[in-house]
Amino acid sequence: MYSGQAEFARNRTVTSRFLTGGTWLTQSDKKYTAPHIWNMELKHFTGPQYKTLIQTIRLRSRRPFLKEIEKSGLAACARMIHSLFLVNSSGDIFLEKHWKSVVSRSVCDYFFEAQERASEPENVPPVIPTPHHYLISVLRHRIYFVAVIQSEVPPLFVIEFLHRVVDTFQDYFGVCTEAAIKDNVVVVYELLEEMLDNGFPLATESNILKELIKPPTILRTVVNTITGSTNVGEQLPTGQLSVVPWRRTGVKYTNNEAYFDVVEEIDAIIDKSGSTITAEIQGVIDACVKLTGMPDLTLSFMNPRLLDDVSFHPCVRFKRWEAERILSFIPPDGNFRLLSYHVSSQNLVAIPVYVKHNITFREGSSQGRFELTLGPKQTMGKAVESVLVSSQLPRGVLNVNLNPSQGTYTFDPVTKLLSWDVGKINPQKLPSLKGSMSLQAGASKPDENPTINIQFKIQQMAISGLKVNRLDMYGEKYKPFKGIKYMTKAGKFQVRT
Repeated sequence: MYSGQAEFARNRTVTSRFLTGGTWLTQSDKKYTAPHIWNMELKHFTGPQYKTLIQTIRLRSRRPFLKEIEKSGLAACARMIHSLFLVNSSGDIFLEKHWKSVVSRSVCDYFFEAQERASEPENVPPVIPTPHHYLISVLRHRIYFVAVIQSEVPPLFVIEFLHRVVDTFQDYFGVCTEAAIKDNVVVVYELLEEMLDNGFPLATESNILKELIKPPTILRTVVNTITGSTNVGEQLPTGQLSVVPWRRTGVKYTNNEAYFDVVEEIDAIIDKSGSTITAEIQGVIDACVKLTGMPDLTLSFMNPRLLDDVSFHPCVRFKRWEAERILSFIPPDGNFRLLSYHVSSQNLVAIPVYVKHNITFREGSSQGRFELTLGPKQTMGKAVESVLVSSQLPRGVLNVNLNPSQGTYTFDPVTKLLSWDVGKINPQKLPSLKGSMSLQAGASKPDENPTINIQFKIQQMAISGLKVNRLDMYGEKYKPFKGIKYMTKAGKFQVRT
């Protein structure tokens, strides 16, 4: 094990910086270019490993460079994925890709067993050990991305890479669904071949990939069908050999603009009395930057100390953030995720909605009572929109007869899932859902009351209180259009009854 591996496994920030091609930073802050591999601060390496890395950073070609890395003390973290399986919601493997050696589909039987034991799709364990492999998976857009590993690696390393794969598919195809992947299967295999080279992460930056492999269009698909050509570019990306490999050279725009979206997702569990059991916020800042030339941006916050467990895009100068709590960076061209953060201090997490509920079952009775009322709370006057309430009712419930004051509801008598599409909450007239439930005759009273899951969105509000102070640009003389947008939405927001 190399000296920084344990710390790397604990540090999400380093994990994210490690995966994308970019600049290696030494302790003396000298810059060395290593575009074909990952970005990590070399202070985690000492002695012979440090010297070996400095020697191998003189890039010549992909495979010789990767072989030298494998010979160095980094082989343990560099040896990654042998195979990748994509599994749909029905449990069918609809795509597989192998890099080192072909792994039989039967290895996924261990994953299917874990899937059957899980109460919900997202509760499948992310790491599943088998006699000869490790299965590491993520669930995105109702698709499981299952990576097969033959040796121990930091799990966050693989999980981060799988999320990069999903984000790349979404960037290329607009959506990441089974149908979109099947319709663009050739491009999918081309992307996977570039993102992983013989099991080693290679190019995961969207700008680099789009120069290597052109995004599919109807015209390009027709031309490729007629001529037999592919979407693979004939030249290496221009940014690959620069000190900022995430940005291509010669960028020009008629309208120069930089827009940032602060999106926060709140996860919370509320007990039956309305008290908060647990609450935390997962936040991201997504950017859409279309600026001419090579601009240098700085982004400052009103209250940067709110940010905890921050993970940056490799373009961010980490030392300046540590010293001044200011984001300084040369941005990639187009859409990218600038940073993600986590707010876990419960006293900083405001609960934006409240629920009044009365769900009762009587022993020996064939009737039950269901009453539910929603209202806004600590929203700073912002409207709570796109509200959707769902509840998994007990098996003994045959049917429901409810009266919503707003929106519509549906009940599936087979799965026992009750869904109420509320829409926008009007504080002057709170939405409610009241009525009765029909139970099986002679059935015993359910052991537990059902839980209530809520989805919602609040525009122009960051529930953590995070606010951007200003955005400045250096290195270019023009004045760009700038904009900041905030949004809060529910993650796993659960109310116990």
